[in-house]
Amino acid sequence: MSPAPRRRSVLLATAAVTAAATAPAGAATPVRHRASGPLVIGHRGAAGWRPEHTADAYTYAVRAGADWIEPDLVPTKDHVLVVRHENEIGGTTDVAERSEFADRRTTRTVDGRAVTGWFTEDFTLRELRTLRTVERLPLVRNRNTVFDGRGRVMTFQEVIDLARRLSGESGRRIAVFPETKHPTYFRSIGLPLEEELIRVIRRNRLTARECVVQSFEPSSLHRIAAARLGLPLWQALGTSGSPYGHAVTYKDMMSPAGLREIASYAQWIGPDKSTLVPPHTLLADAHAAGLKVGAYTFRAENQYLPAAYRRGTAPNDFGDAFAEYAFHYGQGVDAVVTDFPDIAVQAREGLRR
Repeated sequence: MSPAPRRRSVLLATAAVTAAATAPAGAATPVRHRASGPLVIGHRGAAGWRPEHTADAYTYAVRAGADWIEPDLVPTKDHVLVVRHENEIGGTTDVAERSEFADRRTTRTVDGRAVTGWFTEDFTLRELRTLRTVERLPLVRNRNTVFDGRGRVMTFQEVIDLARRLSGESGRRIAVFPETKHPTYFRSIGLPLEEELIRVIRRNRLTARECVVQSFEPSSLHRIAAARLGLPLWQALGTSGSPYGHAVTYKDMMSPAGLREIASYAQWIGPDKSTLVPPHTLLADAHAAGLKVGAYTFRAENQYLPAAYRRGTAPNDFGDAFAEYAFHYGQGVDAVVTDFPDIAVQAREGLRR
């Protein structure tokens, strides 16, 4: 049966980029223009099309036109920064199937929440290297499960090296956009993220055009700022509650006074896209405070779209993602964080035309 017309438009719009992004490096035709309009940030690479935080996902994102790629940082037992969305890796690697690591399954309290599984901080880098990556959302993105077992856990250094190689391939400067994950927790167990991140940044001589550091925890960004690296900082914002270990609420941080405080140490805020829809005034207030605004997380499936942009009733079918980008681009966001950078780039091209 043919897909519904609107869903077909989304799939056809991505087809050309999909072919280029999956072709061998020598045969691909990467997007080479520099960004004009909002920046497109590949969320964990191109998580909509490949298992997240893999070399395939990052490469796909850049070849599709992403300006930045986002690695989430967690440490190994021997204090090497690796890229995983969470330190619990039962859902993103094949560790649950590896009998030699069965005794590593445990329960830890991370940011006040009990989590059971396998944790990067209990593995050396050499041990993690033996694991293979898998799709985190197999019921949502079953198409990505065909790539299960083809990737491995990457270090932050490897992402930097890949970004520089892809910069040369594309003729564009591709920035890395690392996030410090659970920094208070990792400090509490003797594996602080910031010191190692600063060391890697200095070793690679990353510039403001090559690296922007983000965190939900202001204290983590203050530690990075104190190192005087000359890099932009991005304060990520939740929709409710507070950053872990902090008394200030996200609601307070998004007030005009809170935004002025953020502007004293950061150059960006990263709010949930829902907080930028009128009658919210966050976008205008942030710009008035001198901050740039990058909204998260844009996805194409109905379940992640506002009701007005959904098509049909199946939660995992694609809706009218182009319309959502057009709305936020029209509002004046400075960047979008997306699982589908190809769609975001094509929507930006439409805005330019």
